[in-house]
Amino acid sequence: MTRPLLQAIGIRKYFTTRPSVLERRLGGAKTRTTKAVDGVDLEVGHGETLGLVGESGCGKTTLGRIIAGLYAPTEGVVLFDGQRLDGVGNGRGAGNGRATMQMVFQNPYASLNPRHTVRHIIGVALSAKGVPLPDQEAATVRLLERVGLRSDHLDQYPSQFSGGQRQRIAIARALATDPSFIVADEPVSALDVSVQAQILNLLEDLQSEYGLAYLLISHDLAVVHHASHRIAVMYLGKMAETGPTETIFQNPLHPYTQALLSSIPRIDGYSSERIILSGSVATAVDPPPGCRFRARCPFADAVCAEESPEPYQATDSSEHLVWCHKR
Repeated sequence: MTRPLLQAIGIRKYFTTRPSVLERRLGGAKTRTTKAVDGVDLEVGHGETLGLVGESGCGKTTLGRIIAGLYAPTEGVVLFDGQRLDGVGNGRGAGNGRATMQMVFQNPYASLNPRHTVRHIIGVALSAKGVPLPDQEAATVRLLERVGLRSDHLDQYPSQFSGGQRQRIAIARALATDPSFIVADEPVSALDVSVQAQILNLLEDLQSEYGLAYLLISHDLAVVHHASHRIAVMYLGKMAETGPTETIFQNPLHPYTQALLSSIPRIDGYSSERIILSGSVATAVDPPPGCRFRARCPFADAVCAEESPEPYQATDSSEHLVWCHKR
């Protein structure tokens, strides 16, 4: 069996919020713990795209930043090509595997320094890779042309580009270090629909050309359906369901996945029956024991309030796992 390129094992990330001065003076306030990611396992294979989906606040971006080394996990380990990655940073003191990981952020304008030209932005990445200064201009031009830009863009600033062009610059910067794995956090959500398709096609072309693996984080199921080999569904810091993309779309088994997929307007033959979730939306701040989804689940019973569900393997695929007491 081929070893996955990336493995995240038992990842937890807790944020502690202490009461404000006013709350302490009024009394009764206490320290609160937000369990943004609470015991998640994840694998991404060589040359594979794993789509990570879930509603806002489910912890998917936090998980992506832990994998990319921007956050240190409270618990758990990240293995890259079998090597444990420790610490936070770009590779210095954080394990050699960090050098072959890059991240593409949701907002390309916020992730590009507005005071620096394209030449400088990409040049910094090339310097980190060890490309000599005399060779950097030619390397930068090659990268720009590969993502659909031109050499006359070298001395322009991010404010002079459209949103799609900025994201192309961000992708070129990521490619500058010759990565084998890229965390793409909502890479097209800030773009027009027509531009979204161009960026997704570019990412697919780069994957075929360079053998890249992606963790594609998105709330848009149409995006992950188009671009992913497998899908992982998160809900409130925990995994709900994982499996091959078509398996998840054709046979969703977790009630939350079923509700998510039912919200998509359908013309492709999948079921179009709309599932409306009732009940209150739970919070990741000091969550109670048991299944996180139980307050909104139509099948919840007593065991759901007492025990967190363990994953079971569905009968349609050995890769189809469901974290639910209902079978």
